[in-house]
Amino acid sequence: MGKDYYRTLGLSRGASSEDIRRAYRRQALRFHPDKNKEPGAEERFKEVAEAYDVLSDPKKREIFDKYGEEGLKGGTPTSGPGGVPNGPTFTYTFRGDPHAMFAEFFDGRNPFDTFFVQRSGEDEDEEPFTTFHVGFPRGRPPGARRQDPPVLYDLKVSLEEIYSGCTKKMKISHKRLNPDGKTVRNEDKILTIEVKRGWKEGTKITFPKEGDQTPTNIPADVVFVLKDKPHGVFRRDGSDIVYPAKISLREALCGCTVHTPTLDGRTIPMVFQDILKPGVKRRIPGEGLPLPRAPEQRGDLVIEFEVKFPDRIPPASRSLLEQILPL
Repeated sequence: MGKDYYRTLGLSRGASSEDIRRAYRRQALRFHPDKNKEPGAEERFKEVAEAYDVLSDPKKREIFDKYGEEGLKGGTPTSGPGGVPNGPTFTYTFRGDPHAMFAEFFDGRNPFDTFFVQRSGEDEDEEPFTTFHVGFPRGRPPGARRQDPPVLYDLKVSLEEIYSGCTKKMKISHKRLNPDGKTVRNEDKILTIEVKRGWKEGTKITFPKEGDQTPTNIPADVVFVLKDKPHGVFRRDGSDIVYPAKISLREALCGCTVHTPTLDGRTIPMVFQDILKPGVKRRIPGEGLPLPRAPEQRGDLVIEFEVKFPDRIPPASRSLLEQILPL
């Protein structure tokens, strides 16, 4: 019998998106290996991450609800009208990093680097901890090891990669302790990052304790910070994308058609008959980037007009314009 992702998160099948987020938060904090040292906690932590990865994605959840884990992972053909298969087979394999998912969920911070005080009489559906951010714990023994500061790297992605999501493999080189506990060796490691659709610039993906290891330190966390690559056509504004449309003065005054490109390679003709002043904006709803917390929804494509003025006007045209144009 296949896995029941709802049972893994302690949910019923009618759970809302917010219910799923709350359940993941609760279970991930419960089974995180930094907090839970019981045997099997690491495996439960991975199962919770996989369950959240499926149920938070509308397409994966729909297939799981219909066919279960076997159908989700064994291959389910997409269907056309009347249930007749007409598309490629959908197969799912969880390849995400549970720790990276956890860090992204908590905006790059490690909640176990702080003290947590549990509220009395708390509702299990609410945030289970009140967080107090402090420096170093009081009563730390002299000479006790401290964790090195995080090591930050830029993770540069294109707008097309944010639009569709992608997998990035980052190679790092770090020092690891030898079995004698005294000497170190250099070691290369490939870190896999699943860039989710719509992630914002500045999103942090944390790999705990992947920094240099020595006999006297706690290795630093390695943190990748999402950075947008410059784009040749668009610029990003949150979940919106901005297209600077250059039009002539005549087009600005008399109307024009702007053939607007999209991130997925289409062109949308937009007809404008009103006067378009420099800097004015017009929106095409739903043609921007996926929303980070609801990737099935998208921002807007914003057309921002740049009016090209002529360098010179012939004297005859100047006189005509003086008669026509208002003061």
